Amino acid sequence: MDAPIVFAGTPANAARTLEHLIESGFRVVLVITRPDAPFGRKRELKASAVAEVAEKFGIPTLKTNKLDAAAIDRVKDSAATLGIVVAYGSLLKKPALDALELGWFNLHYSLLPSLRGAAPVQQSLIKGDTETGVTLFQIDEGMDTGPIVGGLQTTINPDETAGVLLQRLTELGCTLLSATIPAIAGGIATFTPQVGPTSFAPKISREDARINWSASAKSIESLIRGCNPEPGAWTQLSGESFKVLQARALPDTAQLKPGEIETTSGKVLVGTADGVLLLKDVQPASKRAMDATEWARGLSKEMSFE
Repeated sequence: MDAPIVFAGTPANAARTLEHLIESGFRVVLVITRPDAPFGRKRELKASAVAEVAEKFGIPTLKTNKLDAAAIDRVKDSAATLGIVVAYGSLLKKPALDALELGWFNLHYSLLPSLRGAAPVQQSLIKGDTETGVTLFQIDEGMDTGPIVGGLQTTINPDETAGVLLQRLTELGCTLLSATIPAIAGGIATFTPQVGPTSFAPKISREDARINWSASAKSIESLIRGCNPEPGAWTQLSGESFKVLQARALPDTAQLKPGEIETTSGKVLVGTADGVLLLKDVQPASKRAMDATEWARGLSKEMSFE
């Protein structure tokens, strides 16, 4: 635990990881995070979740969108020898990689080389995977291509959303870091090149999150889970956006056409190309999230999603 650490990260899962490292006795001497960003309806500037944790513990913080020459000088002046990156949001180039004696290590939420990229948790659920995990690897100049120094695997629960799974993987990642950082600092870590089939997990756009009712109920359920909470799987109803927050695929006993809505026995069903989707939580345009049966009480006629 003697290696002074630079920690780079931005969102809530990175903040939780930083807090874990500090409370576990690791010596974090500098935190790097993205600059304050507009937040809420008033678009007031708000510090990142990582910046808030750094302030709480009194750790010097550098807010920057990239590790340029000035940022690299700050890293060198910190006397850190090891860098940990968790969802910082910017690639590190060679001058930054060479700035630390022991190198930089990224905590990634998939079992590499599967699902390299920005959205591994979401894409894993959308693909319908039943297993995932966390990987700690040494950063090189590629996209999540460096040698692996540790990993932990877990089974995906059938009802987990991306938000719930990310929280669980964050805690798994904290466990992995606690076990692996001492080995890196002590020079006894094992570095294993990535081997096996490679896949990628690009960031999900709003259009990617649009529900295609001509797909199967199971694949639509997977999309909904993977897009919860962000960006939110959506469809259209009477020309307006309509989010489906939670749903479950069922065998097609109702013989509904794709997109056709039916309310029966206190349930809201939607037809697909294979099976039906039982809606559980929804959010109509300009309204709060609600139980699907509560929303369906306001339906005055037979309707279909577009």
